[in-house]
Amino acid sequence: MDEPSPRPLQRICVYCASNRGVRPAYQDAARALGGVLAERGIDLVYGGGGVGLMEVVATAVLAGGGRVTGVIPESLLAREVGHNGVRDLRVVRTMHERKALMAELSDGFVALPGGLGTLEELFEVLTWGQLGIHAKPVVLLDVAGYWDPLFELLDRAVDEGFVRDEHRALALRAEDPDEALDLMASYRPPAVAKWLDLERS
Repeated sequence: MDEPSPRPLQRICVYCASNRGVRPAYQDAARALGGVLAERGIDLVYGGGGVGLMEVVATAVLAGGGRVTGVIPESLLAREVGHNGVRDLRVVRTMHERKALMAELSDGFVALPGGLGTLEELFEVLTWGQLGIHAKPVVLLDVAGYWDPLFELLDRAVDEGFVRDEHRALALRAEDPDEALDLMASYRPPAVAKWLDLERS
């Protein structure tokens, strides 16, 4: 049986923080990612905010002539302040609707450094990949080693028998935006068998 062909990258969902973080490198990476997306003609899908790394990446895409779709819940619109430059700003009712729409619109996912919200979004799409709900690439942009502890935790989960190697491999790592998009462009999803081994549970 032939392996599935790589999925064309037309829209990429970027998970990123409503804060900018303490290191300038985080903003630099968000700005660089936005620039590369625009340069490659790939649309950005993101959380719709006009603050933090969300604002940085969206502004960079727009500055490069790229297209941006923001998705933000009504309850966060006032607090995160919708990005004034994003014309395609979709306001939804709940966080669940936000995440579902972002995933539906996108051909893959990139996680910039972020906090609890970024982690929650990241692990949800990794879990969906494990369950075979989607077959899209998930890349963590590892700025200044930010994601090192998370990859150590995933390796520990494999060693302790909670995650299979093929599911651990769903979390890809890149050190710069070009590498991230190249990984996504060549991604071939693994064949996902049953995720729960009843004999070993």
